[in-house]
Amino acid sequence: MVMAEQITEPLAYHAEGAVWCAGWGGLKWVDMLAGAVLSLDAATGAVTRQNIGSPVAAMVRPRTNGGFVVVTEREFTLWENDVRVWTSAPVWPNARCRFNEGGCDPDGAIICGSLSYTRDSGAGEVFRMRPDRTVERLFAGVTVSNGLGFTGDGRQMYYVDSRTRRVDILDVDGARLTDRRPFVSIPDGMGNPDGLWVDEHDGIWVALYGGSAVHHYDSGGTLQDVIELPVRQVTSCTLGGDKLDTLFVTTSREHLPPGEQPQAGAVFAAHVGVRGLPVLPFTG
Repeated sequence: MVMAEQITEPLAYHAEGAVWCAGWGGLKWVDMLAGAVLSLDAATGAVTRQNIGSPVAAMVRPRTNGGFVVVTEREFTLWENDVRVWTSAPVWPNARCRFNEGGCDPDGAIICGSLSYTRDSGAGEVFRMRPDRTVERLFAGVTVSNGLGFTGDGRQMYYVDSRTRRVDILDVDGARLTDRRPFVSIPDGMGNPDGLWVDEHDGIWVALYGGSAVHHYDSGGTLQDVIELPVRQVTSCTLGGDKLDTLFVTTSREHLPPGEQPQAGAVFAAHVGVRGLPVLPFTG
């Protein structure tokens, strides 16, 4: 086991969506319910905060032509030089549900799933926005749609619906996702799977909300490493740094009493010696 070290102050109430992009010069993540994107400058260690103006999903990704894409409560938004330049129509008509987590696929589309604010079973859906900015529903019947990521060859997708306590795997058949099946199950008492990242060997690193840890499973589903944290609510992780072999981990202090777990809401890091796959960008 390895203990992750705190690298920022506890700047977020509910930090999520860690992603490393060399073009940004470091790490971005979101303070989800506060509607903000935070950035860590890898050279200086300085953190900046940009208010988006509405609750954001755990989703910020680079765009190939500059800027980034942010998924908000019910919309996809595009940004250039920290200015919003385009917003989709709301993907569904009411605010009963919100987007939660996702990522880009190898074809340059962005995929993001939802949950209901009351966590109603099966109320969540998963959507794709193509590079031409049209939106389609991929599948429904999920409860807490969470992390996803693709294997290096783009032929399979890992996916978390936290309520199931599993990471599933799906086959990629052109634009279709098929044959969803269990990949690993998280034992009782170890927390719920949240965000994930895929490494160069097609292993996965899974944040465990309520479990004070990130689990690393190899491509066959065998547990290889446990990265421990001093706070319980571990929300997302990404592999970054100059060699993409540093694990960055976000945490949350949502629902915690004042003074409890004072490091909650900070970002942590651990050198793990395994390279991650680079972030996939949105090409629209």
